[in-house]
Amino acid sequence: MTQPATPFLSSRRSLLRAGAGLGAAAALPGLAQAQDFAGRTIEFVIPFAEAGGSDVWARFMAPYLGKHLPGQPNVIVRNVPGGGSITGTNTFYQRARPDGLSFIGTSGSTQFPYLLGDPRVRYDYTRMIPTYVSPTGGVVYLPKSLGIENASQLGRLRDRELIYGSQGATSLDLVPMLAFRLLGLNVRHVFGMRGRGEARLGLMRGEITIDYQTSSAFITQVMPMVEAGTAVPMFSYGVLDGQGNVQRDPSFPNLPHFVEAYEMVNGRKPSGVEYDAYLAFFASGFAGQKPALLPPNTPANIVATYRKAFADAVADPELQARKGDVLGEYKQAVGDDVEAVYRIATTIKPEAREWVRDFLATNHNVRF
Repeated sequence: MTQPATPFLSSRRSLLRAGAGLGAAAALPGLAQAQDFAGRTIEFVIPFAEAGGSDVWARFMAPYLGKHLPGQPNVIVRNVPGGGSITGTNTFYQRARPDGLSFIGTSGSTQFPYLLGDPRVRYDYTRMIPTYVSPTGGVVYLPKSLGIENASQLGRLRDRELIYGSQGATSLDLVPMLAFRLLGLNVRHVFGMRGRGEARLGLMRGEITIDYQTSSAFITQVMPMVEAGTAVPMFSYGVLDGQGNVQRDPSFPNLPHFVEAYEMVNGRKPSGVEYDAYLAFFASGFAGQKPALLPPNTPANIVATYRKAFADAVADPELQARKGDVLGEYKQAVGDDVEAVYRIATTIKPEAREWVRDFLATNHNVRF
């Protein structure tokens, strides 16, 4: 198998090299020196089709970014779909100029192929420069009929086969797959679901016995089931703080996050290569799901300008009043928090990467 050119971070030295691009101060004509984008049009590249989650996020953020960048440029969203977001990201990485006139917003769907070593990947997250990271969340729940009241009782299900409706072994459903394995649950993954909504309906019909929904879908679609006494939440995946520690999801402060659920079941904190794998994909798919990235070698003054503009945009009272279902209650990673969250969401230890690849090949016939 041909390995991708993408390097994988495995040491502090590598991390320091990855951040070196922030110190690049090679001046570009006019624009970089002035840090003023007046009269310019900036492209916010989204490697997905219109109307998807990333597109909605980008179109929500674009006017606020334009408002807070110097000169108040026009920020437009340009969709470049294809290859599950790999095509557009490859093109951006290979062609974008480091002049501040274009940046890209990727997603967990883009990060996962990179972490897995997909040979189609030609982009390197260690060289692109994060300016903002937007998280999301998810909640795992069971039908009430199983008789499990909270996460501490999950161990009672280890001798029972549970059924999970999955969109694919290398999709975002890889996160619950790894979580269930760590918990020691016997889960049969039924592939072919066209969305999490289809899996939720399967649980309501009794065909599926364990499920997760993203935060917004859980609040709007599953909470009525909880209130009606037909579903029971077990745990959220949680979020990352500015130091990269897992914390409770602010949308579900009374619900344990996965690490707490693991401790409830096993009496100890998770560790080892399987947990390292889980943490990388959890961070990539949820806690650090959507980063906004400048191309490699962007001068430090442009990077600083973008980071300040995103921080000001997130703090904008109008955005805060309208964030609703787009950003939710999640703390957006800006300023000093960007680096730690981004690093965890785009980094995997080599041994964890090899373990996941072997696990997927052996158990789910995935070929790389």
